Amino acid sequence: MMKKLTKAEEEIMLILWKIGEGTVRDVIAELENATAYTTVSTVIRVLEKKGFAGHKAVGTTHLYFPVVSKRDYLHGYLSGVVGKYFNGSFSSMASFFARENDLSMDDLNEILEEVKSDILKSTDHE
Repeated sequence: MMKKLTKAEEEIMLILWKIGEGTVRDVIAELENATAYTTVSTVIRVLEKKGFAGHKAVGTTHLYFPVVSKRDYLHGYLSGVVGKYFNGSFSSMASFFARENDLSMDDLNEILEEVKSDILKSTDHE
C-alpha cells in the first residue's frame, strides 16, 4: 500500500508533478505562501526517504523530481478512500459524488463518454 502524504508533502509533490524537476528555490517560487528554504528542503528530503521524490546532482545543486507519478499516487489514495468509506465499491463512491455535487444526466453522460474514451485508448496501446 502506498504511503499517505502529509499536507505539506502533498503541496510539494503537486509542484514537482507540475514542474517535472527543479531546485528547492524553484519549488519555493511555486508556493503560494512564503516558506523558509530549510523547511522546503526538509520536506523534500522526507519525500525522498518515503520514495516519492529523487534527485540528481548538477554541480553543487540538486535537481529534485517525482519518482511516483501523480496518477499512481491518486490511484493508491483513492483506493484507500474507497476501501475505508465505500466498502471497496468505486460505484458507491461515484454515486456519492454525483449526489453531493448535484450532477445532471448530461454531466454523468460526459463522464461516461470520457471513461469509455480512456478505456479505448488504453486497449489500443496493448
